[in-house]
Amino acid sequence: MKNQLMKKPIVTLMALFLILSLGTNEASAKVPDFNGGILDEYSYEEVFFLSGSPITFTGKATVTEKESKNQLTSTYKFNLSNQYGDKLTRSVVYITDLTTHVKKNQTTAQTTVKSYSEKVTLADKTTFTLDDYQFSQGSVIDNRPATDYYSGNIIARKIYKRSQKIGRETINDLITVYMEGNNVGYKNFWGSTDTQLIDYEIDSPQGTSFVSSKVSDSKSRVLEYEKHIPSLSSFVGGHSVVSKSNMVAEYDYQIPFNPYNTTGTAYINKDKTPTIERLIVPKFRDIEKHWSKPNIEKLYSLGIFDETSNFFSPDAAMKKDLFTVAVAKAVDLRVLEEKPKNKKNIRKALFSDLDINDPNYVYIESALNKEIVTPVNADIFGANKSITRAEAVTIIIRSLGLEGRAPTPGYTTKFIDDNKIPKSAKDSIYVASELGLIDPDRKNRINPNEVLTRGKASQLLVRYMNFLESDLKQNYRDDMINFN
Repeated sequence: MKNQLMKKPIVTLMALFLILSLGTNEASAKVPDFNGGILDEYSYEEVFFLSGSPITFTGKATVTEKESKNQLTSTYKFNLSNQYGDKLTRSVVYITDLTTHVKKNQTTAQTTVKSYSEKVTLADKTTFTLDDYQFSQGSVIDNRPATDYYSGNIIARKIYKRSQKIGRETINDLITVYMEGNNVGYKNFWGSTDTQLIDYEIDSPQGTSFVSSKVSDSKSRVLEYEKHIPSLSSFVGGHSVVSKSNMVAEYDYQIPFNPYNTTGTAYINKDKTPTIERLIVPKFRDIEKHWSKPNIEKLYSLGIFDETSNFFSPDAAMKKDLFTVAVAKAVDLRVLEEKPKNKKNIRKALFSDLDINDPNYVYIESALNKEIVTPVNADIFGANKSITRAEAVTIIIRSLGLEGRAPTPGYTTKFIDDNKIPKSAKDSIYVASELGLIDPDRKNRINPNEVLTRGKASQLLVRYMNFLESDLKQNYRDDMINFN
């Protein structure tokens, strides 16, 4: 580790796409600093190893971020202690330079440390004072319509001055900490996870010790059904969105020169208090015994379906415009347009079968700009066209930005009707199947050209939202740090 450390658009109007939170905006998941620590609304906790044995500190931590002109300033302040009288104070400011690659829908980031101070005072008066801090982090963010994925690499070195009394003599020496690791994560409307894996090599006069930290912050919005207990009521139950946040951390350490605590593992965990937002209650009269009733009610409660009729018609064909709008609403994809400089310039709909005055028009325009849906031709979008399973799946996988995860062209899917899959949808169907978003029928047919009913479309949309909330968290947290 030491050696490595030394050594064509659809429209011309500008559009800005935002992923907005349900209700109030909530910060994305982010691990605080690079020491393996975790925090909730009340306190912060981390484990310190420079003394030659693990010491747990808890206390107050504040994190502030300010972005201006493609530069992000992150400030971390810690005031920690423990029951034995040990104290830790730390203040660090990082500067991140952001570069947006518009044509590639990606953002790169380079982070360095601007200022730092840290001092640890143990009960026996031994002190550790940070004297030098060299830090570099490079990250890339792939900005997809439904979710952003990112990955970064970290390399750093810290030099501490240690002062300790041995008998009547004060001994001053240096401890050097080499850090190397990476962080990965995602963020979308339904959740976000930031996972950080860092290895520390601690060189001191007593010897070299090794620590590996795994820490993850996850935020998620879960749709839960609430039964209405009174029997004399106009409704029997409804849904709520429960926002949850959890941080978990694990330190594995090897301290060869400590005969009493040579190896071990320390675990810490914190849960923030959940918040609840109650949703509207659906009252459709034709879905009571329909198999897709739970899916339909969830989507209506969230406003993804905004039917004004008391009849949903679950076995009727789903139309292309309505499905496109539903996908966009499911991830809260919005478009903000620049106001025309010339008031005489009146905006027109992109296609002849779209109405610019329709409240849902902006969602279709967003989907077109992000190229997750394609028109029938240069004049017609195909708004009232019944959508097929292949077309619907393609919209979903494109929104996730995962169509490129299919094998090299020329492959065959596992379905017996593989030859019926449209060429333009094959990659998306392959990926959707691998992700568990779609299943074949009992004869192992995927039926790509079958028109989706509104009930089946509802099922697909709910699976899509579950993927954004749960499956990504499983992959970016649990699968990486092996927490159960």
